[in-house]
Amino acid sequence: MAGERRSSGTVAHRLIEDHMVEGRMAAGEEIGLRIDQTLTQDATGTLVMQELDALGPRRVRTELSVQYVDHNLLQADERNAEDHAFLRSAARRYGIWYSKPGNGVSHPTHMQRFGVPGKSLAGSDSHTCAAGSLGMLAIGVGGLEVALAMAGEPLYVRMPQIWGIRLTGALPEWVSAKDVILELLRRHGVKGAVGRILEYHGPGLDRLTAMDRHVIANMGAELGATTSVFPADDAVRGFLRAEGREHDFREIAAEPDARYDLDEDIDLSGLQPLIARPTSPGNVVAVREVAGEPIGQAVIGSSANPGLRDFAVAAAMVRGRQTSPAVSFDVNPTSREILQDLTRSGATFDLLAAGARVHQAGCLGCIGMGQAPAAGRNSLRTFPRNFPGRSGTEEDAVWLCSPETAAASALTGTITDPRDWAAEQHVPHPELDLPERATVNTAMLEPPLPAAEAVHVPLERGPNISALPELDPLPDTIDVPVLLTAGDDVSTDEISPAGAKALPYRSNIPKLSEFTLTRLDTDFPRRAAELRESGGHVIVAGENWGQGSSREHAAITLRHLGLRAVIAKSYARIHWQNLANFGVLPLEFDDPADHARIRPGDRLRLDGLHEALAPEGPSTLTVHNTTRDEDYGLHHRLSDRQRRAVLAGGVIPALARSV
Repeated sequence: MAGERRSSGTVAHRLIEDHMVEGRMAAGEEIGLRIDQTLTQDATGTLVMQELDALGPRRVRTELSVQYVDHNLLQADERNAEDHAFLRSAARRYGIWYSKPGNGVSHPTHMQRFGVPGKSLAGSDSHTCAAGSLGMLAIGVGGLEVALAMAGEPLYVRMPQIWGIRLTGALPEWVSAKDVILELLRRHGVKGAVGRILEYHGPGLDRLTAMDRHVIANMGAELGATTSVFPADDAVRGFLRAEGREHDFREIAAEPDARYDLDEDIDLSGLQPLIARPTSPGNVVAVREVAGEPIGQAVIGSSANPGLRDFAVAAAMVRGRQTSPAVSFDVNPTSREILQDLTRSGATFDLLAAGARVHQAGCLGCIGMGQAPAAGRNSLRTFPRNFPGRSGTEEDAVWLCSPETAAASALTGTITDPRDWAAEQHVPHPELDLPERATVNTAMLEPPLPAAEAVHVPLERGPNISALPELDPLPDTIDVPVLLTAGDDVSTDEISPAGAKALPYRSNIPKLSEFTLTRLDTDFPRRAAELRESGGHVIVAGENWGQGSSREHAAITLRHLGLRAVIAKSYARIHWQNLANFGVLPLEFDDPADHARIRPGDRLRLDGLHEALAPEGPSTLTVHNTTRDEDYGLHHRLSDRQRRAVLAGGVIPALARSV
């Protein structure tokens, strides 16, 4: 990797410049971006709509906003159905497109129906960055920031460095786009792109379709990237043509002499099938290194491998064969359109005949809504994440891989490199005959109502939809105990768990808070609630606290339970912003070694917080450990805008004060 320098002439800079309304393009400085489109999904969208209601606009002020229902699809009782009714009523009330349950996963469906090169997109899902495959500036953020964007406010982010990744060569047989992003994770781990935009360029792009690029851009979130971008070129034009939307194409390319802050090269022809071992997307090895491990499940689908090609190649591999009787082979179509195209081609029949269980179009097992594996049994998934317990099974063993590796392993019953399976079975690499035109289906997309009609639509709030919690101002002094000390890379899945038990309470903050951090400390919610009335508590964390999902529930449930501050070695971008949005003070150690000096139960005192958070005031302060009579230097990275919000108790009370 080359030394750092200032980049210019890149696709990312062009997109940012076209949308920047505040700040300047200097790495690390806060900038404000005009947002053209927003994307919300049901696991986060209920809070977004409540926040939008609190902000008070009569109608969204974006060019286009879409509410998808793709996560909470299992209706074991009335709660998910009530949330869906609330979301539809909010979409009708505020001028938002509504994608019905079963229509598809938000990211590929948005790409098919609404993605436009050159536009900006803010989504309350960390994988919103997948739309960078079309040449969009697409950023996953917390739900409150999406609500603000829908109300016409800028989206604020720290100006990232631009990391140019030059692709050369062509992917070998049995190697696909998933192996490209797994190679980057193998090299750099889950923190490797924090504070950066990944921009792909070079001659290797010519052999990657728009959906291949979607696979790569989607899992940029696993590297911690702000987003990923690709040029809008002939591959994008061809994709939009197939979707009947060629009129939306706009060419976007880097200048010939474009310079990047950092550079990297990937020779596609030198890649091999890769797999991420449990329990991190960054724990990547060659498939051949772990070949022979028995498996109990293989799942194909999710926003990380959503294209028709990803299902078709698996169908071709299993055609005329039977998957192992020890394996549950699950197929989750990512959109109604893709399921129709698979069925028209005969691929659905091939999958069913081979023993596949074909499910409805949605996220499903990716978020732990069904398809939970047996404890201790290996589950291979074409998903983006394998954090512990995310599958819905506490003692899970989830591996992340390509569709080729998943299908070969489903056939053999063990982790198998598809190249070795093909050689043993004398199987040529399949030649896929994909349709030139997609089966466009808009029947499950409900367009916005006219404004005159929408204003009369009431919000349908079921009994499981609670009010937003009261957010009191930050006191000048915090003198509270440490309720939890945590290590590195704790994910939002561990802070606010996914899965069929917790997800139905996404609209009920008091109830959802009962699950908070129970994967690290089963008694955490009870002890936190006891401390709430006496001043609350703090958490001491390691590096990359809050990686993974954008879910703001991981911040708001902690705030509901009395959290006033987190002191960490470092934070994941979205969670850091979410903490500030809800009035939790995110602090960082000057000396990361001080993390080891603090124990659960130690009492920490922070004085002079109002001065430390005053506009243009100091960004450093000292915490005193009264239990051990020690002081530790701290700092924060809050902008003046964020300082005002934290002092007020959060963004919503800060805005209320300014009115």
